[in-house]
Amino acid sequence: MTTPAPNSSSADTEALILQLRRKQGNWVDWAMACQTLQKSGMSPQAIFEGTGFEPIQQNQIMVAGQVYQSILGGAVAEPVLEHFTARGSDSLYELRILSKDDRAQAVQFIYDQGLDSEQVRDVAKALKEFSYRHDLPPGFTNHPGDAVAFSYWGFARQTSDLQARSRLIAQGLRFAHSLGAREAIEKLLTDFAVVKAKTAPRLPLFRIETDTDVPFVVPMVGQWPMSADVFQAVPKMEPEGAFGVVKSTGEQAWVPVPGWQVVLTAQDAIAFLMPFNELPNQADSTVSETVLILVDRQQQAWDDSSYFLVSDDSGQLAIRWFDTDPGMPLLGRVIVIVRPKKVLDEAYTQELWQIDE
Repeated sequence: MTTPAPNSSSADTEALILQLRRKQGNWVDWAMACQTLQKSGMSPQAIFEGTGFEPIQQNQIMVAGQVYQSILGGAVAEPVLEHFTARGSDSLYELRILSKDDRAQAVQFIYDQGLDSEQVRDVAKALKEFSYRHDLPPGFTNHPGDAVAFSYWGFARQTSDLQARSRLIAQGLRFAHSLGAREAIEKLLTDFAVVKAKTAPRLPLFRIETDTDVPFVVPMVGQWPMSADVFQAVPKMEPEGAFGVVKSTGEQAWVPVPGWQVVLTAQDAIAFLMPFNELPNQADSTVSETVLILVDRQQQAWDDSSYFLVSDDSGQLAIRWFDTDPGMPLLGRVIVIVRPKKVLDEAYTQELWQIDE
């Protein structure tokens, strides 16, 4: 009787688990191992129990690994690449919000400046904010140093405390790359006028509270009279998710929303789903629910009391608020953000005798 050959897939899995447990290789190798194990069907918790890599750590190095892959192929000098291969996962993770081209420039800038991951977080945010601008500010260029310097220039103008203002000016001068950027920041040493920062408006956030706010969506069959065949041919409706999204055979979906005035007056409303913590100013939120965003694509005139949809350099959508006219195309105004109705016990509502009682 012959001995069966060992399962190669199981052997590969064990090898990857052993590699992670012993921390063999660098963080890029660990990221690839975690990604391979997750694709093979292992849960992050199972990987943690077998290797000691916590789920949050797995996610961080896997995302950083994706950023790392995007800067390969000659976009970054070899010494810089070697540096981030050895110890750069924390910093590369912060660059996930940038486009591929911006990442390559940011990596070189971070290396030249010797920044740590905490500083990189602020740099990435400043670069992202700068990328939304349609026109370059007077004196500043599109160099990463000028982009970061512009961020400190803005903060300094809004600060009345002279000591804090001086620190911000010093930071701006540290990162400024062009002569024009340095001159713009140096003017703040003699110009003590404070430009009051506008407060971002409150998000138009609502939660569905009552059953009357949740209309029931039914398929549209046609007009009477009609044949039985036509009636029977209508596909079964299968609502999905907390908002009862319905998909048709024509690759079109609908979602029921309450008939609020702001919805009824929209001229070209379109909806999409988004995690709550990906909304503006909600990055630190612990709320994990999904919200429904309604945008009126017809409303493209800027005002400082609304949030708008814009397209970033990579062509991805973003929700932004602008305190001044951004001078860039606005794709629509956010008219309402809907949170799903809270259901304490969904099974409870299915018991008719309990509802009657």
